[in-house]
Amino acid sequence: MKEIHWIALAVILVVAGFAIFITTRPSTPTTTEEVARCIGEKSTLYVQLGCSHCKTQEDMFGNNTKYLNKIDCFYERDKCSDIAGTPTWLIDGQKYEGVQSIETLRTATGC
Repeated sequence: MKEIHWIALAVILVVAGFAIFITTRPSTPTTTEEVARCIGEKSTLYVQLGCSHCKTQEDMFGNNTKYLNKIDCFYERDKCSDIAGTPTWLIDGQKYEGVQSIETLRTATGC
């Protein structure tokens, strides 16, 4: 009878450990192609060569970053005269400066 209790306790500990691992591990949010296309169609992302925060923002889109409407202020300075820093999103005439969550971008664009 004691052996059954030990086995049950071991199973409970394994399940609890797995649940803790799943709920506490950091996740890297990425977007689907559909969401990236929608955001890309309804916004402009201003980035700059060498900008680590820009890379962080782009990494959130994974392979779908190609669908974003991006302007690199290093190469296209004339298009960035109103941009104070990068990354900056322009959505419906409103600027969103700094790294933005996917949810913020979805809400702002209606995607």
